[in-house]
Amino acid sequence: MPFRQRFTLGLFGLLLTSQLAFAGDFFEVDGVALRGYDPVAYFELGKPTPGLMPLRHEFRGSIFLFSSEANQKKFAADPEKYAPQYGGYCALGTANGYKVKTEPDAFKVVDGKLYLNYNRKVLEMWTQDQPGYISRADKNWPEVSKMPMKE
Repeated sequence: MPFRQRFTLGLFGLLLTSQLAFAGDFFEVDGVALRGYDPVAYFELGKPTPGLMPLRHEFRGSIFLFSSEANQKKFAADPEKYAPQYGGYCALGTANGYKVKTEPDAFKVVDGKLYLNYNRKVLEMWTQDQPGYISRADKNWPEVSKMPMKE
């Protein structure tokens, strides 16, 4: 293989590896956690609210966006309080032993914690036995967190 091809392939591999290395601990779309929605707004407004790129904060390697400076400051002061459970991956999926994506409107705040699910239908199923699913997901998360996300 000519040097130029090897160099190009090596550079491509380095870029791919560096992108993976910079991924944070949370489910991300387009480089931001929560699909760019404001985590504090789930608690304060009770609904998904899009964040703004200038109002961001990095937490555990992931970028979170906020709809206001006040929300950004609240998150920065206590990110564990506002960050989604199970890295923002599906709570029902985690309870069942796998990692899948979530939608911003498939959420529920329970006992001061934010839980997201794959979609609203899955959220309805999860709601039928919240305590049981939360207990199972809490036990499963250490292993599930190491798994690749299923499509």
